[in-house]
Amino acid sequence: MAEPNPVQASTEPGHDDPRRRYRAVTTGLIVVIALLAGILAGFWIKGWLDGDNPPPPSADSVDVGFAQDMSVHHSQAVEMSAMALANAADPAVRTLAYDVVTTQQSQVGTMQGWLNLWDRPPLGSGPYMQWMPTDSATGSMQHSMPGMEGDMSTTGSGPRQPMPGMATTTELDELRKMTGPAFDVRYLQLLLRHHQGGIPMAQYAADNASVPAVAALARQIVNTQEAESTAIRQLLETKGAQPLPMN
Repeated sequence: MAEPNPVQASTEPGHDDPRRRYRAVTTGLIVVIALLAGILAGFWIKGWLDGDNPPPPSADSVDVGFAQDMSVHHSQAVEMSAMALANAADPAVRTLAYDVVTTQQSQVGTMQGWLNLWDRPPLGSGPYMQWMPTDSATGSMQHSMPGMEGDMSTTGSGPRQPMPGMATTTELDELRKMTGPAFDVRYLQLLLRHHQGGIPMAQYAADNASVPAVAALARQIVNTQEAESTAIRQLLETKGAQPLPMN
C-alpha cells in the first residue's frame, strides 16, 4: 500500500479529543503567562527614562519601529506555534513550538512595555520596516504576497504590505486544518521561512538601535532564531521535506 503524502492535510472528521482540549487550554495559559512576564520585563527599562538619561526614542527611530514591527512578526510565529502544541505529532516539533511560544510571547510583552513607557503606539501606522533600508531586508519592503491583504492594517492609501517571511491567510487556514505528520512538515516549513524573514530585521536593530536594551534583545532574537533555523532544517531533512522559498 502506498504511503500517504506527508504534507497532505487530514480530511478525517474531527473528534472531541480530551488531550487536544487540554493542550489548547494549556497553550492559552502559557501564552498569557509569557506575555505578562514580558510586559513586566519591559517596564524594567523605566530606569533608563529617569534622572539624567536621554529622552525616549523618536517615533521614527529604529528602536520604536523595531518594537512595533517585530511585535507583529512575533505574534504570527506564536499563533502558528500554539497550533503546533495542539496538533503536532512529533514531540520534537512540540518542544520547538513551546520554546517559540514562551520566548517570543515574552519578547512581545517586553517590546510593548517599552512602547508604553515611551508613549508610542503599540503598532505603527505607515508601511512596515520604514526604519531600515530596503536592501537590509530579505527582499523588498514593498513586495506583496497573494492572500495576505486581509491580514494587514490599512492606511489611507490601502493595505500595508506584509513583512518578509510572513505566512499568508491561505497558508494559515491550511495549517489549521492539518494534524499529525502533515502538520509537522508544514509548520516547520512556515516557521523556517518566518525566521528567515525576521532575522535581518533583528540584525539591523542589533546594529543600529540607540537604546542598549533594544539592541540586546534584537541580538538575542538573532542568535535564538539562527539556532532554531538550524534545528528546523535538520527536522525537515529527517522528514524528507524541503524548505519553502522566501516570499
